[in-house]
Amino acid sequence: MDEKQKLKSSDVRERQAAAEALSQMGPDAAYAAIELVGACADEESVQQWAVAALEELGPPPAESIGELTRLASSSDPMTAFWAITLLGRAGSIAQPSQDELAIILNDSKVESVRERAAWALGKIHPTSPVAIAALQSVESGTSARLARLARHALEEH
Repeated sequence: MDEKQKLKSSDVRERQAAAEALSQMGPDAAYAAIELVGACADEESVQQWAVAALEELGPPPAESIGELTRLASSSDPMTAFWAITLLGRAGSIAQPSQDELAIILNDSKVESVRERAAWALGKIHPTSPVAIAALQSVESGTSARLARLARHALEEH
């Protein structure tokens, strides 16, 4: 069983060991991007290793964009944050996710998730009217950081 499969184990120690092993693989762990993002909602010991692996991950595989877009709407803030981060790292191949990111930007109750959605839209180079309107709506908001990220994303458009 590979590390990706072990992240789905019912044994927390096995999931922790798998996340730790993936964290040592650097960008080569990209094949397990979806499972690592899912592990962000796991026990703290698994979560910490999953985040360590995600920090070293580059862009996710193109075939993971759909599932990462779904995970971006997770009610778990860390899961949403890391799914959005990977979508941003994917750049233009994640353009199909921009409307979902716009919804998150407008509706999320978690400021760090909203900020990450604005950042990701900038990396994706927004083209959709929905994404551009969402960025424009937060550009003049009360959060200085979010407004700056939105302005930067709009400049990338």
